Amino acid sequence: GWFVAAFALVGVGGYLVAWPVPFEPVAWSPARAPSLPANDALAKVERIGGDLPGPESIAIDAEGRIFTGLGDGRVVQVARDGTVTLMATTGGRPLGMQFDRTGRLIVADAVRGLLAIAKDGSISVLATEQGGVPFRFVDDLEIASDGTIYFSDASHRFGVHDFRDDALEHRPNGRLLAYHPDGRTELIRGELFFANGVALSADESFVLVNETWAYRVTRIWLSGERRGTSEVFADNLPGFPDNITRSPRGDRFWLALFAPRNPRLDSLADKPFLRKVVARLPAALQPKPARHAIVLALDENGAIVENLQDPTATSYSPITSALEHGGQLYLGSLWRREIAVLPAP
Repeated sequence: GWFVAAFALVGVGGYLVAWPVPFEPVAWSPARAPSLPANDALAKVERIGGDLPGPESIAIDAEGRIFTGLGDGRVVQVARDGTVTLMATTGGRPLGMQFDRTGRLIVADAVRGLLAIAKDGSISVLATEQGGVPFRFVDDLEIASDGTIYFSDASHRFGVHDFRDDALEHRPNGRLLAYHPDGRTELIRGELFFANGVALSADESFVLVNETWAYRVTRIWLSGERRGTSEVFADNLPGFPDNITRSPRGDRFWLALFAPRNPRLDSLADKPFLRKVVARLPAALQPKPARHAIVLALDENGAIVENLQDPTATSYSPITSALEHGGQLYLGSLWRREIAVLPAP
């Protein structure tokens, strides 16, 4: 008996220490997470739907109709009474989306690439690679007034089902790209730590991109004296930044935080070997995001000017997107089955 137990123990130890993992982590040093004053501003959101698996991002057309993309590949219209109408099925995982001036719905599909869905539901693939590097995780987008689509490829190494590996590796595998009206796809900025949400300033002088694993938002200048340069716009955020959208008021950006910072994960930042061990653990023993709804508003200098939360176990979370339209704030989620709505502060 003791021999079998010892042999099993050695086997488990060997597995945790030496079993190959699909990434090579690097050490880094996050700043201490800032405290965020708690509140329950998101406790009484209206929930629309009920059978929407993961309405991750919201788009609203010129007529004010609500659309979202789901975990099963459907892109649907959702009425305020919860009625769902199919627009198209991408066969992938539709994430960020926005209507262009011609009425097409442009979709960042994590699996299929940058897509355009016509009013009749037909799908065109706009781009699947840049510079010979295929997209692995097209994530979010915003369309400029000249028709240029700025979009993120969260990681060129890991896809939507392997995002935890990208987090544990902590290498800058993400890119911000631009799809031009003439069909060219241009690299705007590489070396990003999980390039996620994308938003343009009101005057389109700069574009913001969220770096989820680095807890920050990066600004890249598109015009003026600083054109082509980049800088940190909002640093050391209290959670994992997901999507970001500009308010139609023009003076703020709505930032969805997927979850608060995880102290266990931060404590592993400078321990690459232990991060490999964590990856070998059963999923139930790995660090998990807390169920805690957080949406922030940042001003044009990156300072927090609104702080909306619900820390309860029944909160609408994780929140992956926040879109202001017509005085309402529409929230999306990777795992909930409804869209949430509340009056915009």
